[in-house]
Amino acid sequence: MILNAILDFLSNGLLNLSGWQIFFVIVGLTHVTIAAVTIYLHRHQAHRALDLHPLISHFFRFWLWMTTGMVTKEWAAIHRKHHAKCETEEDPHSPQTRGIKKVFFQGAELYRAESKVAETLEKYGHGTPDDWIERNLYSRHSALGVTLMMIVDLALFGVAGLTVWAIQMMWIPLTAAGIINGIGHYWGYRNYDCNDAATNIFPWGILIGGEELHNNHHTFGTSAKLSSKWYEFDIGWMYIRMLETIGLAKVKKIAPAPKFDRQKLVADFETLQSVIANRYDVMSKYAKSLKHAWKAEHPNLSGKAMLESGFLKTSRKLMQREPAKLDAGHQQQLSELFVHSKALQTMHEMRVELGAIWERSTSTREQLLHQLQDWCLRAEASGVQALRDFSLRLRSYS
Repeated sequence: MILNAILDFLSNGLLNLSGWQIFFVIVGLTHVTIAAVTIYLHRHQAHRALDLHPLISHFFRFWLWMTTGMVTKEWAAIHRKHHAKCETEEDPHSPQTRGIKKVFFQGAELYRAESKVAETLEKYGHGTPDDWIERNLYSRHSALGVTLMMIVDLALFGVAGLTVWAIQMMWIPLTAAGIINGIGHYWGYRNYDCNDAATNIFPWGILIGGEELHNNHHTFGTSAKLSSKWYEFDIGWMYIRMLETIGLAKVKKIAPAPKFDRQKLVADFETLQSVIANRYDVMSKYAKSLKHAWKAEHPNLSGKAMLESGFLKTSRKLMQREPAKLDAGHQQQLSELFVHSKALQTMHEMRVELGAIWERSTSTREQLLHQLQDWCLRAEASGVQALRDFSLRLRSYS
């Protein structure tokens, strides 16, 4: 009897769950880990987008010690360096410089290598926990937590606990190091033409806690909310709002939401301030205006024998790109296109001028306002319907 009881315990553990029950337990455990990474490590520690109550903050820190062995200072420092050096050779894990296979399959190794760089921790690791338990347990014995997790899993689930533990251990290296750091800078859609290659993988940020909306995050790095468009969902933000409701979190900053005064006839200082603050939204809407202009011009362009369909297809994509990111070959191709379409040339040149308004740091407010007003007047007198419609919307920013 005793032997059978021991064998039963070793096989099934204390909970004696079925295969499907263990599956759902794994889903729940890994989701808590993802929530801890996105809420605590990412939005709270690395970007200071929100404050967390000490109770929930320490729970997340303890849970991550048990399920990942990651050290808060190391994670925050590496992530901050990633933003500061994004897509350069100094970026700890950019697929643009290291290759997608390297980052996807060896992202955890890249993280461990960077965590040993003292300069990275000293320069970017400020403001992270440095209390007694961090110095003497979490940072000093990071492997102890995952070992204890394995023992707990074996005790609860028996032999199947090894599978539970193994999935817990691989979850963050696969999702955070591989998918977010890799695919999130390589493939997906972009709401905003930010200064790096970050993409949104899916519009529904559920599996990876909202981190799927990576382009939104790199555009508004200090925002506690990662969703931007009405059709996007950030489950991490939902959890933060729930924590805030019960007093366990306080949001410090979210991305600015543009407001409009449709009755405004002339751009004023309020318009200027709003346009600069919402410049990513402005350029996102300009990109849509470019699509409308292209659609209007396409019948004329496709009717010209000297313009091949492949040329037009690539030119349409180049028109959507940030002008400053076009190389000499791309600029030459657009120059050839503009010979056949003055409307598209005007759209392109006016885009460059508009972007320059918030880059002119030496200009006074009065000078910038004059430039914005002049831009609107010329846009509305251009004869390009898409440009005129955009200008009417632009001057209503409030």
